[in-house]
Amino acid sequence: MRFTNILYRLYDRRLRRELEGAEVPRHVAVMLDGNRRWARQIGKSATFGHEQGASKIFSFLRWCEEAGIEIVTLWLLSTDNLNRDPEELEPLLKIITDAVDSLASAHRWELRLVGSDSSMPADVSKKLHAAVHRTEGLPGMRVNVAVGYGGRQEIVDAVRDYLSEEASAGKTIEQAAQNLTLDDITDHLYTAGQPDPDLVIRTSGEQRMSGFLLWQSVHTELYFCEAYWPDFRRTDFLRALRDYAGRERRRGR
Repeated sequence: MRFTNILYRLYDRRLRRELEGAEVPRHVAVMLDGNRRWARQIGKSATFGHEQGASKIFSFLRWCEEAGIEIVTLWLLSTDNLNRDPEELEPLLKIITDAVDSLASAHRWELRLVGSDSSMPADVSKKLHAAVHRTEGLPGMRVNVAVGYGGRQEIVDAVRDYLSEEASAGKTIEQAAQNLTLDDITDHLYTAGQPDPDLVIRTSGEQRMSGFLLWQSVHTELYFCEAYWPDFRRTDFLRALRDYAGRERRRGR
């Protein structure tokens, strides 16, 4: 084990050297996937897996901070996840609210909620908003907390907000539809005012987006990691950054 740790540290050091002077993504989004499968393979409950996954978040944000990342988006709970069995969902929601409260208490990053409250229990929504509010105006890295998030729902909400705004300005539905532009949708997304993610990382070996940042990821680089989220190490993160730095970003050109 000691020899393995030495090799790990040497490899970690080598990766950091390779990244010196390399292009770093401004905005990194991560799909924290595999908590349940990780727990199942060691004979533990899903709740245990979610707890271990939550404990990984602070370390990941520290790695991002050290790398010079400006914005991080964490997908903690999808709209589909809200349909899980209550025996798993209720402790999961508590784990998430406790994790967000802990991040806020660190007073280190400005947090922002990304998602819909429509299907969220009122007490959970209240706690999340209260935690995020405590971080308003903090300098440094921004952290988007995606809870109750679904890409399709986000676009529906953006269109709805746009139409409501136009109606308030006295426009008819025909006028609003005729004037609608891509920028209008972008300006009403949950992430309005932020740059699109440069890099999306998904753990657990799954190679699909599952609707994550559906609108924003049109030119995003994707990186799929085999490790389950609780096993995700700094070397895995550095390898993702190295892979990103080696790509030619065409952005549709």
